[in-house]
Amino acid sequence: MPVVSLADGDLNYLLEGPADAPVLVLSNSLGTNLHMWDAQIPAFTEHFRVLRYDTRGHGQSLVTPGFYSIEQNGRDVLALLDALNIDKVHFCGLSMGGLIGQWLAINAASRLDRLVLCNTGAKIGTDEVWNTRIDTVLKGGEKAMRDLRDASIERWFTAPFAKAQPEKVEPIVTMLAQTSPQGYAGNCAAVRDADYREQIATIDVPTLIVCGTGDAVTTPEHGRFMQERIPGAELVEFDAAHLSNVQAGELFTRRVLSFLQTN
Repeated sequence: MPVVSLADGDLNYLLEGPADAPVLVLSNSLGTNLHMWDAQIPAFTEHFRVLRYDTRGHGQSLVTPGFYSIEQNGRDVLALLDALNIDKVHFCGLSMGGLIGQWLAINAASRLDRLVLCNTGAKIGTDEVWNTRIDTVLKGGEKAMRDLRDASIERWFTAPFAKAQPEKVEPIVTMLAQTSPQGYAGNCAAVRDADYREQIATIDVPTLIVCGTGDAVTTPEHGRFMQERIPGAELVEFDAAHLSNVQAGELFTRRVLSFLQTN
């Protein structure tokens, strides 16, 4: 896969679709990689030049030491766009990717056309939750990541879906088990420290907020909080848990495409 070299390492990406089409950036959730969007690619690439990448510390991208920040991850996106000579994009991010999207809309709005914030919040979780997970992963290493895999099935998918669709669930949770413990912990800190509750009202990019009715991580209440504060934001709920793009599948894809293609 191609990479873009940053000051402290490489960022892995894929660029697919018609060369003359508008660019759509897809940003992965914590503990996954760019392949979490595989189900959307056939439909998305009919209309867009799709740029998906592995967030710092994930997939095949650089794993730098220490803790990361959402600003750092956002600046990675801007560096990727600059390296590829892309001026303006649509941006769709899920969970941590949604935090990155919020940072971009607050700090680099001129680079965005439309914004899709999926299963995310202006503030996600508590310091206690994240600090416990960071300690567990850094102490337990690869075994801790494998243990997280099993726990995440319940957070990422509703129980009926996980039971009925193991062929869709297994590849996604395997991504978590294979994620670098250091990279995962670094991004746990990024999510822990991100708080845009006082800033999202400044977002003036057309925004769609996607929620899952069974999402216990970033609940529909998180979505409504953002919708009430981002001027003109639309909101849609699917019968899904945290990874709505996987569980809602075609319904998710169609709704996002409809929003992105609105004049």
